[in-house]
Amino acid sequence: MLDFKSQHLNIIMDLGHWVYSGDNIDISEHFGFIYEITHTPTGKWYIGMKQLWFQKKRPPLKGKKRKRITKVESDWRTYTSSSRQLCEDIEKFGKEQFAFEIIEFYNSKSALSYFEAKRQFETDALLSEKSYNGIINLRISKVKL
Repeated sequence: MLDFKSQHLNIIMDLGHWVYSGDNIDISEHFGFIYEITHTPTGKWYIGMKQLWFQKKRPPLKGKKRKRITKVESDWRTYTSSSRQLCEDIEKFGKEQFAFEIIEFYNSKSALSYFEAKRQFETDALLSEKSYNGIINLRISKVKL
């Protein structure tokens, strides 16, 4: 059995198939990240975002009326993409032919959405033939940094 310190270091270091070139990071302090997936033989790429956590509503305790809300880790360590075309290519060519890079971590949903769209516009994701991106989905509120 791992002690608390070992478990904490595991949370900090275990990124699944993702690569992050920044400093070691404690994922419990962040909401999500912006990523880029590149098919290394062709250079074709995809920019997206992934939440690290989501809220799960549970029934109230006996005698109480309010639902309980708990923070649950998402499937981000094994997640590939929401792009159907990219997922088909990963299945076809194999995961080892793709580079999964975390660009930046963010602390709020609004910052995550804003900076994903900003990066997609800066790279002309919808105009480039080298991009898997087919849509930029925007629903952004005041950004909380």
